[in-house]
Amino acid sequence: MYTKEFILNEVNQIRDEIGHDRVEIFIEEIYFKNNELWIITEDRPDKSAIIGKGGWVVGKLREKLGLESIHVESYGDFLNKDYKLKLSKKTVHNLNSTLTGLKNLEKTIDAKIDNIYSFNFDSYFNENEFDESSDTEAVVALSGGVDSSFSLILAKKLGFNPIAVTVDPGTIILPKQFKDNIRTVTENLKIEHEYIETDYSEIVKESFTGKLHPCGRCSKNTGELVKQYAKDKEIPIIIFGDMLATGSQCINLQDDSLYRLNLPASLSVGKQEIKSLIRNYDLKEFKGFGCPLLYEVHRKFPYQKKFSIQRILRETRSGALEPGEALDLIWSFYKTKQ
Repeated sequence: MYTKEFILNEVNQIRDEIGHDRVEIFIEEIYFKNNELWIITEDRPDKSAIIGKGGWVVGKLREKLGLESIHVESYGDFLNKDYKLKLSKKTVHNLNSTLTGLKNLEKTIDAKIDNIYSFNFDSYFNENEFDESSDTEAVVALSGGVDSSFSLILAKKLGFNPIAVTVDPGTIILPKQFKDNIRTVTENLKIEHEYIETDYSEIVKESFTGKLHPCGRCSKNTGELVKQYAKDKEIPIIIFGDMLATGSQCINLQDDSLYRLNLPASLSVGKQEIKSLIRNYDLKEFKGFGCPLLYEVHRKFPYQKKFSIQRILRETRSGALEPGEALDLIWSFYKTKQ
């Protein structure tokens, strides 16, 4: 329906109208499906030219064409994503597992590789309904944030027949609004959920000395508690919302019979894909980065922001976060009211 020449002409007309310089832009591919347009540019500068300063150009293009959304990506980014997905596929395949969820995950990785430019989780699960395992195959660590909620939705859709668990150290780390999301998503999916109450007072105390960034210790303790829960219940997989452990690191053996699966990372998922799927589940999205404890640490010890920024930049380098999304998160550290 849309050609490269048509899109380039429309983009340059809009750039002229809003006072942007006319530039030569190169498009690799155009895909149109379900009132959504994917524009695959040859490189990132071409992508920037189509998006425009502040997203003005692509926003006006979407309005002019009357489309639900326009996705602009560079061909190089897709080459990287394709490579990571193939590593994930090989890693999951080599497990030679009989578990329903892992077999369905491998099929989904294949589907994403085959539709690398225009894969959409909503459409995919509407068209492909997987049987659920009769046994519980996975424990999902659920914090109430978007990444862990996405992981729970995927675990359910892929047939892992999951249980959700939440480590609850108190409201300074797990505030009420996250618990509201936990209740919403588990009730919506009809998934069993348990809280694991624990004492993180030592982590909080050490954090307020300024010598410790809380995220590392908190993440490690939470992982250990979820792992122990799964071992006690003899459940073979623990699932986390990690987006960084892609490719060959997407799943690894924790003990002789327990695997850790970083579900978003196994599918090389970005934040926009996560938001697109979870918007159907009435979940609240929270601006900013981290929990109330982290913001208090930032307020008392501003130099600790550096380590939080490093975490954000890691996700940006991996492609999980777009630079604009990363900038918004970093800027949230410097607003007057946090």
